[in-house]
Amino acid sequence: MHTIWKGSISFGLVNIPIKLHAATENNDIKLRQLHKECHSPISYQKVCPICDKEVKSEEIVKAYEYTKNKFVVLDDEELEKLKKENEDKAVEIIDFVKLEEIDPIYFEKSYFMAPDANGGKAYALLRQALKESGKIGVAKIIIRSKEQLAVVRVYKDALLMETIHFPDEVRNVQEVPNIPEEDTVVKKELDTALLLVDQLTTAFDPEKYTDEYRTALMELIEEKKAGNITVAKTEKQAISPSNTTDLMAALQASLDKTKKKKPAPRKKAAAKMKA
Repeated sequence: MHTIWKGSISFGLVNIPIKLHAATENNDIKLRQLHKECHSPISYQKVCPICDKEVKSEEIVKAYEYTKNKFVVLDDEELEKLKKENEDKAVEIIDFVKLEEIDPIYFEKSYFMAPDANGGKAYALLRQALKESGKIGVAKIIIRSKEQLAVVRVYKDALLMETIHFPDEVRNVQEVPNIPEEDTVVKKELDTALLLVDQLTTAFDPEKYTDEYRTALMELIEEKKAGNITVAKTEKQAISPSNTTDLMAALQASLDKTKKKKPAPRKKAAAKMKA
């Protein structure tokens, strides 16, 4: 697995050198956009609407829009300083809580934790402590320049770190419109619904759930490949000598055609007859 973060995590005076590896992956089928005429992939440019020109990477700065069209510009040195100040801090487990106390809405992304050099013993110690206590650790970590709240828990035989949202990142449910009142439920309908829930209740088996759309899309792609229903990018052709000759011939023909259409010069009027 590719290492996406390397550092250490501690609880109390125990320090564990670790590596993080993404625990999940996005298996969506990525579709490219092509020009219908020549099947060339479409590229996107960064263009300034005021200057009406393409902007290079070195001409771009970062800024915070504090109100409509009003910005505070932050240079790279300022951002790098903040990043280093936070990265120098130890990643420390600050609390231990029960997993069921955290609503799933807070969970964001999962990472497998692997012990780095000489970290195996401390890693095993934390794993066993979490297992026997039935608790998970709450910590803070900097990933890709962003401070993250995270939990550390045991997953099978490994330690798993899951980043979770800060409270101010979860929207207020009271702002959701049109939520019905509880007293609108009819008892007979509720009894029927509970019966249906009971009939559909089973043990959770993740292997039984599949992405049917992705499977069908991949089957369609393979079917078109097998039937050779494919397209290829049209290569840009340079003007060859023969093409140049044809172009010159066309230009000459156009000149000749223009000459034919040009009216002949008018003859001088005949001299008057002598009296």
